[in-house]
Amino acid sequence: MNIILLGPPGAGKGTQAHILVEGRDMIQLSTGDMLREAKDSGTEMGNRVAEVMARGELVTDEIVIGLIREKLQGDKKGGFIFDGFPRTLPQADALAALLEEQGETLDAVIEMQVDDEALVSRITARSTCANCGEVYNDITKPIPADGKCVKCGGTEFKRRADDNEESLKQRLMEYYKKTSPLIGYYYARGQLSTIDGLGEIDEVKAAIAGALDK
Repeated sequence: MNIILLGPPGAGKGTQAHILVEGRDMIQLSTGDMLREAKDSGTEMGNRVAEVMARGELVTDEIVIGLIREKLQGDKKGGFIFDGFPRTLPQADALAALLEEQGETLDAVIEMQVDDEALVSRITARSTCANCGEVYNDITKPIPADGKCVKCGGTEFKRRADDNEESLKQRLMEYYKKTSPLIGYYYARGQLSTIDGLGEIDEVKAAIAGALDK
C-alpha cells in the first residue's frame, strides 16, 4: 500500500507516519530525510544534492523524483508513505507518472485537518529528541519525567527556531497557497480521505486505520 499524508506543518504527519512504519512495516519517505541521506551517501545523485545545497539553492523536483525512484526500486516492505511530497500540483503529476513507470499505485491520500489556532498552540509547545527526532509536546505528550526519550533513551531535546507563532503563520500561508490545491486534486481522483488531526494520537491513529482499511 502506498499513501500520501497531507496536512499543514504541525498536523502530526510525522508522528502518524512513525506509527504506520511500526504497525504496518511501511517505509516513510520524508523529503528532508532523503535529502540529508543522499548528501552524505557519496552517490552520483547524492553529489548533485550536496552541490545544490552547498550553493544554498532549492533542490529541484527532478532530483527529488530521482531520489524517490531509487527508493521505489529497493525493498518495498509494506509500502511507502510519502511525507512532505508532493507539495504542489506539478509534483503530484510527477509522482503519478513515476508510480505508473514503476508499476506502483497510489492507494490513499489522508488529509489531516487542523484548526489554525489550536495548531499554533500545539507547535509552540513542541520539542524533539536531539538524537532520534521523536516528537514531544508540553501539553499532549510531555518529555518523560526521567528526562529520557521513550524511543532511544536520549537525554537532549531541542525546539525548532521557527516553532514560534509568527514563523508558523508564514509557513501556514505557504501551505495554503501551494499545497492545499492538492486536496481538490486528490478528491477529484477519488483518493482523498479527511480526518480530524487534532484528536489524541490514538484517536488519529484509529481514524487513519479506518480510512486505509475501508
